[in-house]
Amino acid sequence: MDLKEFRKQLIEDVRSTAATYGEGSSSAFVNIVATHLSNAEVLPDFENSFYLGTGLRNRKLRIDGYALDEFDYTMNLIVADYTGDDQERTLTRTEADQIFEWPIRFIDETFNNDLIRKVEVSTLTADLIDLLMVNRKRIRKYRILLFTDRLMSGRIQSFPLKEHEGIQVECQIWDVDRLYKVFLAESGRETIEINFKEYAPYGIPCLEASNSGTNEYQCFLGVIPGEVLADIYDVYGAQLLEGNVRSFLSTKVAVNKKIRATILTEPRMFFAFNNGVSATAVDVLIDDRPEGKFITYAKDFQIINGGQTTASLANARYRDKADLSQINLQMKLTQINEDLDETQDLLQKISRSSNSQNKVSDADFFSTHPFHIRMEQISRRVFAPAVGGAQHDTHWFYERARGQYLQSQMRMTKSEKNRFLLQNPKNQLMSKTDLAKVRNTWRCLPHIVSKGAQRNFSEFAQWVDDKWSSSEQTFNEKYYQESVALYILFKHIENLVTKQPWYEQGYRANIVTYSIALLKHLIKNQYPEQTLDLQIIWNKQKVLQVVTDQMKIITKEVLNSITDPSRGVANVTQWCKQEACWDRIKNIQITLTPNIKTVLVDIEEEKTAAKKAREDQRMISGIEAQTEVVNRGSGYWKKLHVFIEGKKIATLSEIQALKIACKMPSKLPNAVHSQQLLLLVKKAISEGWKEN
Repeated sequence: MDLKEFRKQLIEDVRSTAATYGEGSSSAFVNIVATHLSNAEVLPDFENSFYLGTGLRNRKLRIDGYALDEFDYTMNLIVADYTGDDQERTLTRTEADQIFEWPIRFIDETFNNDLIRKVEVSTLTADLIDLLMVNRKRIRKYRILLFTDRLMSGRIQSFPLKEHEGIQVECQIWDVDRLYKVFLAESGRETIEINFKEYAPYGIPCLEASNSGTNEYQCFLGVIPGEVLADIYDVYGAQLLEGNVRSFLSTKVAVNKKIRATILTEPRMFFAFNNGVSATAVDVLIDDRPEGKFITYAKDFQIINGGQTTASLANARYRDKADLSQINLQMKLTQINEDLDETQDLLQKISRSSNSQNKVSDADFFSTHPFHIRMEQISRRVFAPAVGGAQHDTHWFYERARGQYLQSQMRMTKSEKNRFLLQNPKNQLMSKTDLAKVRNTWRCLPHIVSKGAQRNFSEFAQWVDDKWSSSEQTFNEKYYQESVALYILFKHIENLVTKQPWYEQGYRANIVTYSIALLKHLIKNQYPEQTLDLQIIWNKQKVLQVVTDQMKIITKEVLNSITDPSRGVANVTQWCKQEACWDRIKNIQITLTPNIKTVLVDIEEEKTAAKKAREDQRMISGIEAQTEVVNRGSGYWKKLHVFIEGKKIATLSEIQALKIACKMPSKLPNAVHSQQLLLLVKKAISEGWKEN
């Protein structure tokens, strides 16, 4: 897929989304782009907030959405430039400069001309204004993101940083070409490339520290000035920090207070007191000078340990006006060979090891969790029932890693691509954040879902990690089918809300998650021996009318509750993030229609089906383990046997299984033996076993 095809598909997605949800094309475009950038960790989250108006001296104001990054209090403001033209068009610098002014004027009107008086209280724009006012003294940077379906002019190289009342304003254009690069990036995020000569005369002085005799990585030890690290962070913000590590950082924990105290009172001792930072990159340039070696460039630069230190330096300089000129700190930079097939896996292993002393669970490194791999495998294996007269079955494509769906098509011929799309239609694509959203909703956690994709995903990941440890067979084919059913229900209710006469283009995401959670709660209270039969939705690939009729009532009551003037927090969006909001909604008195019984199933029947599904998964896992053991061959297991004998780390039953594997093909290990052997391999690797 080239850029031209990508743009065409993007425009088609916008048109179909706008038609499905009855919204404007520009709004659909913003939502599609913002969702991808949230998944790619460019944005921490996204809230719709369209506003078009005029301010002082009839100056044009426009905002399409926003996202406040509470990690470093960067306020992201989105403004759209959507043409919808089939022909490619160019965005000039003059046009971009003009568009960037619209959100800046919005900020100015908010703080200096009482814009709130022109806006209805219970609207998304009012929520944004309230958020700006409440956090006015905390916001350290405004970042204006211009989303456009045009191509940026080649004459545009960069936009100089601006200021508004002493606060830095950064402007970014996200044109079709930039979106194309991010959407197809294997890492799922925009690659960060740093020219260290822009921050220090010669770069970062370093020593080559690795002498491992491997081409997998090189390691450099350097001394990076505190000012340089703060400068880089000011440009890239939280994108600089490895996403999973960032999820557990807090700007209020004790260690940050100590870092800040050292910066302010003993800057010369910072190098001695602080452990420095660890970073990774896939391409590093070293300049040999008479003074020594200098790191001059790093591609895909990510800080995997030392995020608190990095943010503390930038925040102390910004908030406390701290002088960082006396501060230096050590930096370990690991360069990974980007040609390796397992580059991303190796990066995550380094990240996990670097953070082993911190409270970072495997859930924080969730993209390679076995749960994801199993969901992906099931999605490629299981066909959804054919519906609507279709003569072929289809898959629900589970996207374990960002960009998988598009990357799967990149090297296909036209006929292969047509076959792929026939079997994997675009409207049957489900991402891992989609799965987290619908599952946490069904767990009756709508206030967590309302906190945004990243926060919600982190909560879901922790739950899965705990559940997997105790009963990994829970996550089976039935679980996957029911997850798809919940996603179908979720999308159906989104569409339903959009078409209601009372809907005024606001809070749809909150209405949907709270309404579905309330349905689950009402069924539990009024029919304690039954639950919604999600298998019906899977089998029919649609939501039955009885559920639709019931949800028309529930969604309206939910809207009335979250926008009630007596709510606990004036800002509706922020109120929906509170557990108190869910407690209040649970008390809404709605009697479910008697017809709802037709889509319920007895809990005992459901438990029986779940037990069978776990047994089936146990058998499938056993077969997969046997296949893996046989494929490795007897020679592999003989070598392992020699290693095990020397280390004496195997149990008697493991040794018996190993002896059987060594006799293949005359003898074959059973499922139990095979699972033991794969666990033994992991044990051996931890003791120094080299598989190759």
